[in-house]
Amino acid sequence: MIYARVIGNVTSTAKHPGYQGRALMIVQPLDEYGQPNGETFLAVDNAQAGPGDDVIILQEGNGIRQILGGTPPIQRLIVGVVDSARRDHPVGTALARPS
Repeated sequence: MIYARVIGNVTSTAKHPGYQGRALMIVQPLDEYGQPNGETFLAVDNAQAGPGDDVIILQEGNGIRQILGGTPPIQRLIVGVVDSARRDHPVGTALARPS
């Protein structure tokens, strides 16, 4: 699974039937501190996410087929919107944030 932030959406007039009725989002992967981590990519929305939302993305074909049924040509699927996230660390250690 990938932790990411929705940074935009894609509009298309012609698309594969497997994408019919589904929103396509531009997402930015995030690290454990909520900072950008890697290149942006496209993901199909299955959680009613929108720009600015932090999301969980499933990137595994069998799991996507189980959620959507059939064999849609979808490689990355937004499966949840994150309300909050916490990074635990051992007691007595400082959690250094990147500068």
